Amino acid sequence: MFEITPTTRLRRSPFFEATVREGVKGFLPYNQMLMPTGYGHPEDEYWRLINGVAVWDVAVERQVEISGPDAEKLAQILSPRNLSKCAENQGKYIALCDHNGTIINDPILLKLAEDRYWFSIADSNILFWARAIASERRLIVDVSEPDVSPLAVQGPKAEAVVADIFGDWVHDLKYFWFREAEIDGIPMKVARSGWSKQGGFELYLMDGSRGNELWNIVKEAGKPYDIGPGNPNMCERIESGLLSWGSDTDDETNPFEIGLGKYVDLDVGDDVIGIAKLRKFKEDGIKRHQLGIILNGEEPLASHSIWYDIHLNGTKVGDMTNGVWSYRLKRNIGYALISSQINVGQNVEVCKDGQMIEASLCNLPFC
Repeated sequence: MFEITPTTRLRRSPFFEATVREGVKGFLPYNQMLMPTGYGHPEDEYWRLINGVAVWDVAVERQVEISGPDAEKLAQILSPRNLSKCAENQGKYIALCDHNGTIINDPILLKLAEDRYWFSIADSNILFWARAIASERRLIVDVSEPDVSPLAVQGPKAEAVVADIFGDWVHDLKYFWFREAEIDGIPMKVARSGWSKQGGFELYLMDGSRGNELWNIVKEAGKPYDIGPGNPNMCERIESGLLSWGSDTDDETNPFEIGLGKYVDLDVGDDVIGIAKLRKFKEDGIKRHQLGIILNGEEPLASHSIWYDIHLNGTKVGDMTNGVWSYRLKRNIGYALISSQINVGQNVEVCKDGQMIEASLCNLPFC
């Protein structure tokens, strides 16, 4: 047993009580909130995501709202991706960088209106960052955290569940697009998105007092599909080649090193933060790149919370940033942030807990 010391520094989500009823076994802090990390049956939860449908409390994906006359301008200044063709009710994946071209978050930008945007953020304080930039540039905007908490429905059967709740229009919703909706008077935005490659939706709850009701609605609609609780799944996300900002990046990582160069438009205006450095990175070429790594051996190794050195011929050439036992591949796999001189197919060694383990490098995704 353990106790979570009550503090206003670590908030509970609107779905907290529902996750407790479902038997949640652990949490981690994320954006000063508690994020569920599992329900005691990790392999079952994995296969539920792969073959069926799961409901996730991802309210920790907080929204940074930018509104006002200069909202569009500030959104572009923060984004090294051209937003000029972003339509209302459309989302865009953003490699948000600092002045040095270092990625400091990888949010989904949602355009609600010409003068209103949300950044659905990973685990770093973009609220303070956006406010500082707005003040520095003397822009007329309001930067706030609205009462918005996403609930994810993920897996190949997620579309059927969400359509049963909201109607057939769900089938026509494009990836990263969203639409305003309401069920039993509960206001939300329904987006085709989520941190898995198995398909799914995020229900952006816009009234934190209704979290328990929304969870129950999704659970009831999902009964015919054998829905169950889950959480952003490390095994699935590594197999699928999905980035975890802060876990697979450090204080020097730029978007080109981790496969996000396609989300950088180098012809955006010079006032976009980090764009000068990003242009320089592109011109000079990257020093590191992200590859997959497969460790030798057919027994599961413990997942790790620190980076492990990767060696070639006795010299460190990179880091294994995250690793996991793959239920599909029956191998220990992970990500390598490694010298760009080292390529797919080469054999290396990983120094893990004092042991040198032979490994090979491969392309992403694994599955």
